[in-house]
Amino acid sequence: MKRFLLFAGLALSSPAVSAWGFYAHQRINRLAIFLLPAEMGRFYKQHLPYLMESSVNPDKRRYAMVGEAARHYLDVEAYGDSVWTRPYWKEAVAFWGEDSLQAHGIVPWHIQRMKNQLTEAFRQRNTARILKLSAELGHYIADANVPLHTTRNYNGQLTGQTGIHAFWESRLPELHFESYDFWIGPATYVPSPAKSAWEAVRRAHACLDTLFSLERQLTIRLGESRKFVLEERGSTFQRTYSREFSEHYHTLLRDQVANQMRASVKMTADFWYTCWVDAGQPDLNTLLPVSDQERESDSRERGSWIRKLLGIRDEGE
Repeated sequence: MKRFLLFAGLALSSPAVSAWGFYAHQRINRLAIFLLPAEMGRFYKQHLPYLMESSVNPDKRRYAMVGEAARHYLDVEAYGDSVWTRPYWKEAVAFWGEDSLQAHGIVPWHIQRMKNQLTEAFRQRNTARILKLSAELGHYIADANVPLHTTRNYNGQLTGQTGIHAFWESRLPELHFESYDFWIGPATYVPSPAKSAWEAVRRAHACLDTLFSLERQLTIRLGESRKFVLEERGSTFQRTYSREFSEHYHTLLRDQVANQMRASVKMTADFWYTCWVDAGQPDLNTLLPVSDQERESDSRERGSWIRKLLGIRDEGE
């Protein structure tokens, strides 16, 4: 049982299994809060710890909830050029079928669904739903801006570059985050959330050729012996990309990682703001606090992910 619990803990907390890494996801949501207008900013700042912590919930449940994994990516190659001509869910289902969509990823469509749900939560003035949906919408938006979430070759496994996924979206941001410039400007209204979601995927996908080719060139130049090192993590040593290789690669990429992270921050703030505007700009300072019952329900939901991961059935199932 201890081994199962250890596995569950790693699966639910390790940055290696999440887009952008838990570190970056949390900071994307945090930075987005400070782009909001004053009418929203006070409310969001009051709940900053929750919005950061809950930003990684979609990754924590992706191995425990059927259908969750597909919400995090889009395999552009699987759909072909026609993918750009089906921006809305109903027409996509009619053209490809829901099974195919679930097999090849649905992140831009899911962002639209989350946008509608958050708008409705604002209309209903439901504090718990606003916070939960805001945190998780930020996660899916950030995923859509990760180049390796737009391809079948998501971990370089098809080109002999296995491991590049966590390298690009976790190790590089963790090493260089403090040097990134996040002077982005205030949140602005999004006239077409569907168009915005698809533009994010298209921009991210356009980064792939550079991302893969530069890694391959640098590997040839430095060699495997200088590419990887053993780093101490807690009580164990893990094989990871060396700081030398990471520094060179980050320089070669120029501002690619920083640009995609900035795009994630701005897009998250823009969508939060748009949901609030579309809901009629309710006064967030007069919302009721989250009740003890709602907090307990949220805690039970999180616990259910661990139980499902361990194969423990809930009562009544």
